[in-house]
Amino acid sequence: LRAAWNGVVYTIRTQPNAWIELAALIVVVGAGIWFRVSVVEWAVLGATMCGVVALEAVNTAIEAVVDLVSPEYHPLAGIAKDAAAGAMIIAVIGSIVVAAAIFGPRLYALL
Repeated sequence: LRAAWNGVVYTIRTQPNAWIELAALIVVVGAGIWFRVSVVEWAVLGATMCGVVALEAVNTAIEAVVDLVSPEYHPLAGIAKDAAAGAMIIAVIGSIVVAAAIFGPRLYALL
């Protein structure tokens, strides 16, 4: 458990994208409270938020391992890093879709 927590702390401390993701998480939680989302919507939002932050940690781990085993540039190292970053983009886009589905109608109703 201590090693896992160290990984979380390292990711949050060293990855600027994790800071952005945590800021978005705070906004989403605030919006969820404000709009009184349902229990099922909280479950979807929670799973989505945890998924994005967890994938950021996996991306950080992949980058660290690639840097360890391939300190010089290698095309395969680049592919590994790019694919991990691509997975993050997919997760972030998915989280935007989830947020739009849950908050979009509520925001539209305010207009």
